[in-house]
Amino acid sequence: MNLVIDIGNTTAKVAIFDDNSLVEVFRSSNKSLDCLPEVLAKYRIKQGILASVIDLTKEVTGQLNNLSFPIIRLSIDTPLPIKNLYLTPETLGNDRLAAVIGANEIYPEKDILVIDAGTAITYDFIDAKGRYLGGNISPGKTMRFKALHEFTGKLPLIDEKGARHSLGVNTETAIREGILRGIEFEIKGYIDSLKKNHSELLVFLTGGDGFLFETSLKNLIFADVFLVLKGLNRILNYNNGRI
Repeated sequence: MNLVIDIGNTTAKVAIFDDNSLVEVFRSSNKSLDCLPEVLAKYRIKQGILASVIDLTKEVTGQLNNLSFPIIRLSIDTPLPIKNLYLTPETLGNDRLAAVIGANEIYPEKDILVIDAGTAITYDFIDAKGRYLGGNISPGKTMRFKALHEFTGKLPLIDEKGARHSLGVNTETAIREGILRGIEFEIKGYIDSLKKNHSELLVFLTGGDGFLFETSLKNLIFADVFLVLKGLNRILNYNNGRI
């Protein structure tokens, strides 16, 4: 069994894989992997991998140091099954890299755009030759709602769920529609732009935030909330024998 740990900006995911098959996913705080004792008691694990976009707490570091099996801590020096052409790989988020590696494993030899909708929305492209060419970072959905409230004097902080109109009929619906429709247009803009040079482009949507897309946009996208975990597991299997 493989142990895959993905520590994000707000939460942590801990997954068990049997070779390439996802068996179970646990969620916990990104400050303490409180699910880890249960996972270790339930499964016989032979190797693991950790990816984190934040600095590890002392508690998490202590837990990892006490593991009885080898674990890869994903870094710039970790061998990868793709070619990374990012100019500053040391600044590239592990989640972004793992997501494109996961998508490339599902659809090898395809041009793929991976959209990860979480605290931030990231857009990352890997081509049919398995080359990661880069991507962009945009504010996430929750961040946009908070920013409009915190950086203005009178705009309220509203819930994303509620009445929607193509043109807002009051301040609440104007904010909600402006943010949600704006994200939808942003995503569609990236897809349309890349399709000009990559007509067979495939699009994956992953991450914690769901969006209420129009049907036409949904038809362009493969949704896979575990794409990062699958990519990390692929990296772990690729390094089997090196750890």
